[in-house]
Amino acid sequence: MRRLPSAPRAATRRLHECSLELEVPFHDVDAQQIVWHGHYFKYLELARTQLLRGLGLDTGHFAALRVQLVVVDSACRYLAPLRYADRLRVSAWIRDFTHRIAIDYAIQDLTHQRPAARAHTILACITPEGRILHRTPAALRERLAPCS
Repeated sequence: MRRLPSAPRAATRRLHECSLELEVPFHDVDAQQIVWHGHYFKYLELARTQLLRGLGLDTGHFAALRVQLVVVDSACRYLAPLRYADRLRVSAWIRDFTHRIAIDYAIQDLTHQRPAARAHTILACITPEGRILHRTPAALRERLAPCS
């Protein structure tokens, strides 16, 4: 089967990008000394928390806004294995926040100077009663908007 050429990717916005560096701990690897795939989501969570805290958004702030955030979609594309004691950089940025909060990630293997993974999570806002909102509330959009 002949593969069609892929269309060029549209450039995505990188709003409020942040990065953190980690070293792969022994308890994150399997018997082959490779990071178990599920631990990548832990690294993404650490970066997402840093990103949102950097914008002044943490658990208490969402309660004050009377919304909660829930992950409604996530995916990770593994590009190269990470191993015990590898240094890595996890970068996170907001791609969109109008209806859902789309956060993209890149994990760079600093030890071997190569990309290790790319990923995304999509967060939806829900009311304290559990009703999903179809648009990110204005007060939250103001916090997520690019700085002028």
